[in-house]
Amino acid sequence: MTKRILLAGVLGGFALFLWGSISHLALGLGRVGIRELPQEDAVLNPLRASITQPGFYFFPGMNLRPGASPAEKQAAEKDYEQRYKTGPYGILIFHPQGTVPMSPRQLLVELGLNVGQALLAAWLLSLVGLSRFGPRVGFIVCLGVLAAFTTNIEYWNWYGFPGNYTTAYIFDKIVGFLVVGLVVACVVRVKAARPVLVASKAA
Repeated sequence: MTKRILLAGVLGGFALFLWGSISHLALGLGRVGIRELPQEDAVLNPLRASITQPGFYFFPGMNLRPGASPAEKQAAEKDYEQRYKTGPYGILIFHPQGTVPMSPRQLLVELGLNVGQALLAAWLLSLVGLSRFGPRVGFIVCLGVLAAFTTNIEYWNWYGFPGNYTTAYIFDKIVGFLVVGLVVACVVRVKAARPVLVASKAA
């Protein structure tokens, strides 16, 4: 069974990676809900001047100095709440230094992640004892639904990710796990348990 799980993980991972290529490059799901900055240079030049470290930035900030007194904290929180209500607010993932888009490292990391996901799905499938093909596929699709909802809806709720972006990525993940399920369910098979007959002795 271990060899089948490993084989299912590798094949399922490559299938998931292939689906990701199709969904992002051919179908364009990875670009849904993403807009380009208007007057990009006018926006980026001040950012280049003020942000020197790569990071995950949230604005507006609290502007709270270390060791602030309780009164200063209360005033900062009130000011933060007012600026948040007034807007703008958002998040920014910023890298001052450039890099190659879709670098070999990123592709290898994605492939490794996909194989790891498929391996985990295959191992969990081997534990539940489902003998029929349909329920085996359905089990892995349920894993995909759980994974897709856990992150994407939280990002939509807390960080304001666009609804169409969120919907597209949920669809992408669920279909991806459907592909994994079809592959893994063909490799990881569990024999149906035979009913145990208990013979009773006549008194």
